[in-house]
Amino acid sequence: MRIVQGRFANRRLTSPGGRVRPTAETVRDRWISLLEPHLEGARVLDLFAGTGAVGLEALSRGARYVDFVENGAESLHALKANVAALRVKDRARIFKRDAIPFVEALPEGAYDIALADPPYLSAKLLRIVEQWRAVPFARILSVEHAVTQELPVRGRFVDVEDTRITVLLAGRHSNGG
Repeated sequence: MRIVQGRFANRRLTSPGGRVRPTAETVRDRWISLLEPHLEGARVLDLFAGTGAVGLEALSRGARYVDFVENGAESLHALKANVAALRVKDRARIFKRDAIPFVEALPEGAYDIALADPPYLSAKLLRIVEQWRAVPFARILSVEHAVTQELPVRGRFVDVEDTRITVLLAGRHSNGG
């Protein structure tokens, strides 16, 4: 696993192995490319961060800083190693927390961009989207999920094989259906 583009292009990342499902490079590249026009100087939140690959890709392409939220011990170890290896400790904070209560405590507009990659087909994705609809804690919420998983809102999306990347803009979402 490596950073695909930007300042840290081709730098290798540590992966915890086990039951972790890291975002494939092709998906991550497409995902961050969709957001690239909004990344320069952005305050980014990476929920269900895992190894941090998605948030680190955002840093590599111009984000000002990233807050990572992860509570899995093996993933946290890899995430800390990756932040240290890229020497971005001054531009990254790591929260050992569950993502749901973390976002429930956020005020409106806390971040420019929030990224979420919860376990596929879990209800956690819907809870994150519903909380964002109630209190838009980021101007942009972008989520990775299975193509087959419907969201309660419509947004711009791109499919990469069996993965869908959906981008939602605060103030512009509508009910799905």
